[in-house]
Amino acid sequence: MSAPTSKPTVTEREARQVAEAAREQDWRKPSFAKELFLGRFRLDLIHPHPHPADDDVQRGEEFLAKLRDFCETKIDPARVEREAQIPDEVVDGLKELGALGMKIDTKYGGLGLTQVYYNKALALVGSASPAIGALLSAHQSIGVPQPLKLFGTREQKDTFLPRCARTDISAFLLTEPDVGSDPARLATSAVPDDGGPSRSSGAETGGEYILDGVKLWTTNGVVADLLVVMARVPKSEGHRGGITAFVVEASSEGITVENRNAFMGLRGIENGVTRFHRVRVPAANRIGPEGAGLKIALTTLNTGRLSLPAMCVGAGKWCLKIAREWSAAREQWGKPVALHEAVGSKISFIAATTFALEAVVDLSSQMADESRNDIRIEAALAKLYGSEMAWRMADELVQIRGGRGFETAASLKARGERAVPAEQLLRDLRINRIFEGSTEIMHLLIAREAVDAHLAVAGDLIDPDKTLSDKARAGANAGAFYARWLPRLVAGPGQLPSSYGEFKREVDLSGHLRYVERHARKLARSTFYAMSRWQGRMETKQGFLGRVVDIGAELFAMSAACVRAELLRSRGEYGREAYQLADAFCRQARIRVDELFGRLWSNTDDLDRKVVKGVLGGVYAWLEQGVVDPSGDGPWIADAAPGPSSRQNVHRPIR
Repeated sequence: MSAPTSKPTVTEREARQVAEAAREQDWRKPSFAKELFLGRFRLDLIHPHPHPADDDVQRGEEFLAKLRDFCETKIDPARVEREAQIPDEVVDGLKELGALGMKIDTKYGGLGLTQVYYNKALALVGSASPAIGALLSAHQSIGVPQPLKLFGTREQKDTFLPRCARTDISAFLLTEPDVGSDPARLATSAVPDDGGPSRSSGAETGGEYILDGVKLWTTNGVVADLLVVMARVPKSEGHRGGITAFVVEASSEGITVENRNAFMGLRGIENGVTRFHRVRVPAANRIGPEGAGLKIALTTLNTGRLSLPAMCVGAGKWCLKIAREWSAAREQWGKPVALHEAVGSKISFIAATTFALEAVVDLSSQMADESRNDIRIEAALAKLYGSEMAWRMADELVQIRGGRGFETAASLKARGERAVPAEQLLRDLRINRIFEGSTEIMHLLIAREAVDAHLAVAGDLIDPDKTLSDKARAGANAGAFYARWLPRLVAGPGQLPSSYGEFKREVDLSGHLRYVERHARKLARSTFYAMSRWQGRMETKQGFLGRVVDIGAELFAMSAACVRAELLRSRGEYGREAYQLADAFCRQARIRVDELFGRLWSNTDDLDRKVVKGVLGGVYAWLEQGVVDPSGDGPWIADAAPGPSSRQNVHRPIR
């Protein structure tokens, strides 16, 4: 069997079907966020705030103390930025510390940290160097350890997890030069060797697959020892085929790292272009059955996505520290700039948002550790909200610092001032709104989960492929569902002044929770109205769906902030101050929510579509006159045809 020579040609409908098949279809456990989008404010699912076990706390705190000392004494963030590379001795030190195995069970040589403490560790190390945080996160959150933990066989875990815990760096390879969030067009192939036929499920000890293709933006790929590779297995006799996941030795013959990519930020990140040419992979290295690759990837990301907002929390904490110290020292018109309202409002935003974002991440992480809730939506909301808000906080810090915020740390140091890398943080954080699911893709992913209950009962009504009898049956089911559901959206605890009284202290947070309850019902009514209005065209209303998700994110963050404030108060840990921060955040968030609700129905979406068609049709090309394009020559998308590499291999494993 020969490898495919061209990318699969798929229609929009086929692409959607591939994505839909990869989703987790069932909801076996309750989900706070899912209920929120359905208009049901299930505070009981998150309050009282869940607690970690004492031994988990002790183990986690002991490691954090060691990691903090390492960050303060062994990591030179300015050197990483200057040399655009993490020094090998730093990576070796992290290995010795056990940082590669934070999430790996102790029986495989890992540290066995909980998700809560893994995220705290990433926030800490990411504050020292975001590039190092990215290396550790890519290795453990989406690299070999997590998919093997969830889907690997005992033999695979015994073989690979001890290596990942102490010595071997791993990477995750899905994206291709012309394939991002549309995996239906994945071109990298994994052709079964005729000498060892594979069964359609499980993992065997015999047989091989032959990999051909090119992968782009392979974080850790330049230094990785082990790879998780997504490739398409052709359907044939004895092979169900489909996108499939494999563990691949990075040193295998036929693998070439053709380029180490350079970026706006995260200058120390080891990200490259990797080519596979007739690379032989044992069938025993396949993760799960053929065709399960995308489902494995998406399931892995359910908790893996929490690592990114964890580092955003660290960024927010650093922004607050710098804003506080600088704004107290810098005077303007006879008083510290912090006391000028224009600057003070920015500081308040940074403080309140950092508090809320940490509340979201800690709550989601603790729920992941307890495994009593389905957190796929919560984790996605944390990633979406964290990446967007951290970017805004960094932007505000640059503004607070003024010209010094735009100046590099090296330049500040050269002229005798404190080397504050505010502009670097802005550059480093910008990628978070793109990778592990861009903001636009996260909007669509979360929206799909948010309307799942509606599609489950009424989806056949808008499916053009369904028969009249299918539609009739769906209509009856939908009628019964909405007869029960809609009346519950009319009134609720949010209209009772006494509701959530346990959050009424010196600062009253109960009103914010009543606001969340009322607006969760309002959001559900708006979603139902939109589905009734647009029906099958609902999936094309990406602007509307994005605003629905953004409202849900704000309501989730408000809930988490209030619950965290009460947790801290009950523990005697800055309870009064926590209530003040939660109150400030909720008041700021309510303004954003009210604006988003207004924009659900009053917006320029239709006009924007007309303008876009005009732009693509060249109607406004005259507007582009009067400038010079400094871009270089070359195709928009590099050729990724399979075949042998003609370039030098820049792979450099750290031993």
